[in-house]
Amino acid sequence: MTTPTVHAYGLQSLIEDRGRIGLRSAGVGVSGAADRAAFALANRMVGNNRTVAAVGCLLGGLSVSADATVAVAVTGADAPVTIDGTPAAHASTIWLRLGQRLTLGRPTRGLRSYLAVRGGIALTRFSARAAQTPSGLGPPPS
Repeated sequence: MTTPTVHAYGLQSLIEDRGRIGLRSAGVGVSGAADRAAFALANRMVGNNRTVAAVGCLLGGLSVSADATVAVAVTGADAPVTIDGTPAAHASTIWLRLGQRLTLGRPTRGLRSYLAVRGGIALTRFSARAAQTPSGLGPPPS
């Protein structure tokens, strides 16, 4: 697992997973990625299991750098992706090298983009990584 350095998080960026399946009877909402197909695609593109956490970003503005060379993928909303200012392909596997900065611009279509990192994102405090903002469950929103 890797821990990218976040330089900017835009309007809202959340660590997301598939959500809390099977707890609705206890009053716990599913939460998780809003666009489950885009979330799953990003994880598949970097070789992750579909349950691995990724970053969900609302309306772009996310900027991260890598702490090691790692495969990443951005899916979901059609947001321009740049690596150190150079355009990169959306919905493809990208090798982000140590210290390089990936930035998501404002989407031209859609609302939420998903950034998956090969091996997942290190997060040890919670068993489920999806934030459920109304109840305060999961990691706090940025």
